[in-house]
Amino acid sequence: MFRNQYDTDVTTWSPAGRLHQVEYAMEAVKQGSAVVGLRSKTHVVLATVNKASSELSSFQRKIFKIDDHIGIAMAGLTADGRILSRYMRLECINHNFVYESPLPVGRLVLQVADKAQVCTQRSWKRPYGVGLLVAGVDQTGPHLYQNCPSGNYFEYIAFAIGSRSQAAKTYLERKYETFSESSREGLIRHALFAVKESLQDEELTTSNCSVAVVGVDESFTILDARNLKLFIDGLDESASVPAEDKQADEDESKDQGLGTSDGSGSDVVPMETS
Repeated sequence: MFRNQYDTDVTTWSPAGRLHQVEYAMEAVKQGSAVVGLRSKTHVVLATVNKASSELSSFQRKIFKIDDHIGIAMAGLTADGRILSRYMRLECINHNFVYESPLPVGRLVLQVADKAQVCTQRSWKRPYGVGLLVAGVDQTGPHLYQNCPSGNYFEYIAFAIGSRSQAAKTYLERKYETFSESSREGLIRHALFAVKESLQDEELTTSNCSVAVVGVDESFTILDARNLKLFIDGLDESASVPAEDKQADEDESKDQGLGTSDGSGSDVVPMETS
């Protein structure tokens, strides 16, 4: 069923000044599984939630290497994402062949945005139903970009796209000030914490998540299952330590008679809302 008479093709404007087909493509990105990206002064990390179409199938791959210094993670229609990743690889190869130097990250993102924008002005085409987080390093340092189906692109310190990504965004907004000085390992832990927030009741395992990192002195690398498991196990340990410390502090406060003004001896902490 059509939403209205103005969404039959991508070149028809509605009276409200909207292109409904473009909005539908952006909605496809929101329906995809969550993707998280964040950067420091030396590294950029991508993390994704991998979804399987059924219990009998394998998880879909959502992180792709473009060049030694660039990689992408996608949310939405992965078939559209594979087409764009192939285009990006060809552009990197051509630039390297002609100029004998790596393609700057911002220039590649601009070319992908121009390619996506053309699909919003041709009645015989449809917008790409995929959103990209592009991580890369060039002469100006690490970069993290988002590409939209509308043809827009933005640079971020940290960002998340896909379904249930708001929980990951809330975590990133709370911690982003520490990202610039974070180490490689610290940045990966932050990415996994953000992905874990978007999973809600699901357990974070090596099967349902993927992590990739690129740095000033490190080419784009997708972590294998063994190394990823070490980081996930470290998350569980670090999550248990603060809980134990908090309980010890509460016991000490009770022993000393410290507490709120009502003399109850309980340490009341205001609930943090997001």
